[in-house]
Amino acid sequence: MTYRSLAFFAFSFLLFSCGNEAPPASESSTEAVVEAAEEAPASSSESELENGSEQVALGDTLFVEIEANDQMKYSTERIDAYIGQVVALTLKNVGEMPKEAMGHNWTLLRKGADFQNYATKAMLAKEDDFLPADLMGEVVAHTALLGPGESETIFFDVPEEAGPYKFLCSFPGHFGTMQGLFFVRQ
Repeated sequence: MTYRSLAFFAFSFLLFSCGNEAPPASESSTEAVVEAAEEAPASSSESELENGSEQVALGDTLFVEIEANDQMKYSTERIDAYIGQVVALTLKNVGEMPKEAMGHNWTLLRKGADFQNYATKAMLAKEDDFLPADLMGEVVAHTALLGPGESETIFFDVPEEAGPYKFLCSFPGHFGTMQGLFFVRQ
C-alpha cells in the first residue's frame, strides 16, 4: 500500500468513524460453486490484503481494490458486502498489453442474471465497450474498459437483496477466468 493510499484510508476512517458502523468485510476466497459460497461463514477481519487486492470496511463504506492483469486474472474472486453499505471499488489494469488486445473492466450482474447469456452478448458489443446496451438492466455497476496502467474508482450501493451476485470482465473471452462472487449479507 502506498503512502497516499494509507493517508486516504486514514482520512476516510476519521471521516466515517462518527457514523454507524457496518459489520466488517470478510476474507476473500475462491468459490467455484455458489451454493458452497452461501454456506461459507464471514470472517470478523476488518481488512484483508491478498494477492494485490484489498477490502477495507470503514463505517458504511466498503473500499475494494482489484487488479486485473495480462494473464486474464482478477486479484480477487470474492467480495463480501452488507446491505446498506456503499462500495468504493477501484479497478487497476496492471497489465502491459494494449487495450484493444487486453482491455479489462469489472461488471457486477444482478442476482439471478443469466451469466452465460450476458457474457456471450458482451463479446459482440464492441461499439459499447463490451457492455451490451440491451442488457444494461442486468447490470448493478460497472467500470469503464481500461487499458494498461489505467484505473477507475466507481461507487455504488450494495443491492438490497442478500445472496450471491456474479461479477466478470466482459472483454471477449475473459469471463472464463475473470469472474467472481459478490456476496451480499444482511
